[in-house]
Amino acid sequence: MTDICEARWLAERITNKTIRGIALETSALVRAGVLPVGTRLPAMRDLAYELGVSPATISEAWSELRQQKIISGRGRNGTWVCAERFIVKPERLASAGHYGANVLDLSMAVPDQALLPPLAKAMVYATSVGDLNSYARSRIVPELRDAIAGDWPYEPEAFLAINGGYNGVYTTLRALVRPGSVVAVEHPTAMRLLDILEDLGVKIVPVLSDSEGPLPASLSQALAERPAAFLFQPRLHSVTGQTVTLQRIEALGDVLAESDTLIIEDDGLADISAERPVSLGKRFPDRTVRIVSFSKTLGPDLRLAVLSGSASIVEQIQSYRAFSAGWTSRVLQAAVAWLIRDEETSQIVAAARATYQERRDTLARELRERGVQTIPGSGLCLWVPVQSEPFAMVTLAARNIAVVPGNKFSILPSAHIRVATSKLTSGHAQVAEAIALAHVI
Repeated sequence: MTDICEARWLAERITNKTIRGIALETSALVRAGVLPVGTRLPAMRDLAYELGVSPATISEAWSELRQQKIISGRGRNGTWVCAERFIVKPERLASAGHYGANVLDLSMAVPDQALLPPLAKAMVYATSVGDLNSYARSRIVPELRDAIAGDWPYEPEAFLAINGGYNGVYTTLRALVRPGSVVAVEHPTAMRLLDILEDLGVKIVPVLSDSEGPLPASLSQALAERPAAFLFQPRLHSVTGQTVTLQRIEALGDVLAESDTLIIEDDGLADISAERPVSLGKRFPDRTVRIVSFSKTLGPDLRLAVLSGSASIVEQIQSYRAFSAGWTSRVLQAAVAWLIRDEETSQIVAAARATYQERRDTLARELRERGVQTIPGSGLCLWVPVQSEPFAMVTLAARNIAVVPGNKFSILPSAHIRVATSKLTSGHAQVAEAIALAHVI
């Protein structure tokens, strides 16, 4: 039988009567087991009366807990503590399925293994790196620092090698942003970034974007909530394939100049983009963290990224890492340094970039011929507008094509699908025909 939590009992255990306070303290009761999984929570009006707040306040607090998968249900049917939150996993990413051999899987926007550079020579070189097998917690080996410094868009006080781009974002947020804070993030954004933010338990404030990047007016509105951080992808957006223009970077800087918000720049695709990197780091070096991943260009098994920031920020991030690995493999750092300097590898990366662009452009052209307009850009996928995401997903599934619905990349209502093009070597016309059928109801 389901336990029922009395309104007065719960109210007596909540001391902070703000929306955030009610959500955090209820969450703490659940995590501690005081409110077991399956417990039915009191009616919102009853709890509001006992706390002396409005029902709208409880509704907003419950909304946050639903978003974190701590409670489920709503309205007259009741609200329960659910078990989903105790299965620690990235909910958005974990929902991506594994499909049978007869399914054309266009759900994973990942590099084509055939286009990645060979690693043998780089790994041989890497065994000669200085301080190999030392337990000294090195931030970055000199070879890698020297290899990347020339192409960095500004001169930061410090660099830090880290275990991949998303690990860089995760570690930065964990080290610098407290649970319960507000974080502004461009809309749409990578689903793994949303997974990280939702796991951290922050309030996510979306910043709307257009073809030039995040909108300054929308960022200004977000800053009214005093976010601890603003997270965006300035060089190449992993979902839409667009790049923030220099003019827009300047405009965003003008807005951010009125705040002390931490700026986190995620460059997860790196040289998949032909554009030069842009950054707010030159203007705000004391509060900009730039993270560049080498997984998409040099190899995902290298598991390596580099972040830059002020000396104090990098020190805070490195201190947080002391809870876990402490440093990134010197072998992998040296291998990446060798690959960055190697001319043959540069040619392979350039050829891969051109191939990805051709595959993306070919599908975009086929869609355009069938009346489906997509956003010009580059990268590993297309962001395709649809009238109904469920209808589009069912229509494509009936034709054995797997894509990802746009709602995985947003906390706002969405009407898109993301179609990975990075490994689409043929059949563009057939895929476009299926998407055109899924485009309208």
